[in-house]
Amino acid sequence: MRKPFTQFFGEADHSFHLEPSLVLELERRLGSGIGAIYRRFISADFGFADLTQVIRLGLIGGGMEPKNAAELVEVYGARMSVSELYMVALPVMEALMTGDALQRVAKSPRKRKADR
Repeated sequence: MRKPFTQFFGEADHSFHLEPSLVLELERRLGSGIGAIYRRFISADFGFADLTQVIRLGLIGGGMEPKNAAELVEVYGARMSVSELYMVALPVMEALMTGDALQRVAKSPRKRKADR
């Protein structure tokens, strides 16, 4: 069962969730079905609107008022790099498609045999 998750965006942690009615709005806004939108994310063939709409609708689904979500995305989205926006939007899409948000994991570098 998909459920909201929390991640940092802007100046604080926020709850994100894409529920079915918001998926329909995402499809309408972007002019593509959810499968095509997800493929764009996975293949790094996404547009700026893909990122900002996923974040905005994810915030709304997480409980934020639509006006506040739009303002937050407008203010902070314009100041973030595309890569930073992608790292916020991707877990929202992953939670929708797989049921789990991707978590950033820092891996320890592997030691080579010569280093041991």
